Amino acid sequence: MSDSATINRTFCVAPMLDCTDRHERYLARLISKHAVLYTEMITTGALIFGDRPKFLNFDESEHPIALQLGGSEPDAMTQCAELVQEWGYDEVNINVGCPSDRVQSGSFGACLMQTPELVAANVKQMQAAVDIPVTVKCRIGVDDQEPREALWRLVELSAQAGCKTFLVHARKAWLKGLSPKENRDVPPLDYELVYQLKQAFPELEIVINGGINTLDACQQHLEHVDGVMMGREAYSNPYIMAGVDSLLYGDDSEPHSRDEVLQKFMAYVKTNTEAGVRLNHMSRHVVGLFHGEPRSRLFRRHISQNAHFPGSGAEVLQQAYDSMVNGG
Repeated sequence: MSDSATINRTFCVAPMLDCTDRHERYLARLISKHAVLYTEMITTGALIFGDRPKFLNFDESEHPIALQLGGSEPDAMTQCAELVQEWGYDEVNINVGCPSDRVQSGSFGACLMQTPELVAANVKQMQAAVDIPVTVKCRIGVDDQEPREALWRLVELSAQAGCKTFLVHARKAWLKGLSPKENRDVPPLDYELVYQLKQAFPELEIVINGGINTLDACQQHLEHVDGVMMGREAYSNPYIMAGVDSLLYGDDSEPHSRDEVLQKFMAYVKTNTEAGVRLNHMSRHVVGLFHGEPRSRLFRRHISQNAHFPGSGAEVLQQAYDSMVNGG
């Protein structure tokens, strides 16, 4: 486990449901040594009643790594925070931003923007129980809330309860009328409001999220806030992270080439398929590795057509690479 005081959240990969599992995070770490990685949201029920190793296991190379927790009941959240620390994570993050029907029915995620006192109660109880940081990922508001009131209130109360880091998706969430996918794109971005939040709370660490898809944009945001969080672009075009260490962290060591990343990921795939993991559970994360490169669609196509067959292994990735290099 990393020293929690040394987590450098200059660049974070956002928690994304059905995307940022342990296989995707292993791939991301092959590309960037410094990016802070987040799990997909895991509910308190899954950790308390489900298969804990399935949800909690990760590779040691993934540090620094944070687990995002979905829930709202302080005792359950605290029990899970203790598990997260015990398993070796560097941070536990409270989801106050997901707008899906699933979280609405459970009264957590973005719904918690409406009950900032409950978020603060969770922060206080969780932070008293663990030594790793308890952080909050939120929206700027939901539905008809006035963001400057709702966001400020949430941050103020949670900070008083012991939270020092807020990861802010710079859009509202509409709990009625928009799908989760639409909530990622339709509500307008308000980066300026997040900059103002940092000005109002200079002692807190503020990380900005939402619509960030270039490293130039990251650098521009870092003039106003402490960190940036990239989501969909980092998933669909993972090699964009090859520039993170040098541009954002000042680490001039040479990143692995795409070819080297693929070779190392194939070794990982071989180990895991031998342990019973299906190839398509891993290969789906690597289809965008050659995004923008000549004939990369041949690479994607071979994987999508062949990775799902029982018994498929790393050879499918090698064949996909060969078809791209050789033109079919």
